[in-house]
Amino acid sequence: MRTVGETLEALAAARGVSLSELSRLLGRNVAYLQQFVRRGTPRRLDERDRATLAQFFGVEEALLGGAARAAEVVVPYLSVAASAGRGRVAEDERLVRAEHFTARMLREAGVAPGAASIIDAVGDSMAPGILPGDRLLVDGGDVSGAGVCVVRRGEELLVKRVRREGEAIVLVSDNPAYPPLVCGADEVVVIGRVRLLLRRP
Repeated sequence: MRTVGETLEALAAARGVSLSELSRLLGRNVAYLQQFVRRGTPRRLDERDRATLAQFFGVEEALLGGAARAAEVVVPYLSVAASAGRGRVAEDERLVRAEHFTARMLREAGVAPGAASIIDAVGDSMAPGILPGDRLLVDGGDVSGAGVCVVRRGEELLVKRVRREGEAIVLVSDNPAYPPLVCGADEVVVIGRVRLLLRRP
């Protein structure tokens, strides 16, 4: 394994710049990086210096002694909205953009990376927990009906609590102004469980 100093020397040589030129780039005295490489002084590059050098060379800061970047997972943000209200006709499901989460964040939320998606919430039937405009991280791998779920009923996409009563499925709102919806088991499909609420400040 190369030391940070050796890595810096190799990057400088490949780029055709001297350590003294790089020191001037950092606003330091011309011997600054020479001392770092040859004498180990300072022991670590200053955070700002490291960021400047990483940007200059187009490399990750971890190569120059920074912390490794947390592994990221791409989660699709879909152009559908689940109604936390009286019902909403489901729109065509299209990818709006990709959102980035750390693998650790998804793991702590209990979501497998390939099962995660993000959709919008509209309506107020799940208030105050879920408000219009909130984004919901949905776990498509959990269709057990536990907790708050996104469900499809006919052409409607809803976010509700799911309760089973004998042969019936009851969709319950948190807002008492909305009565429960009693449905036949064949009328409701659980799309996934809401694992995280992403609310814009």
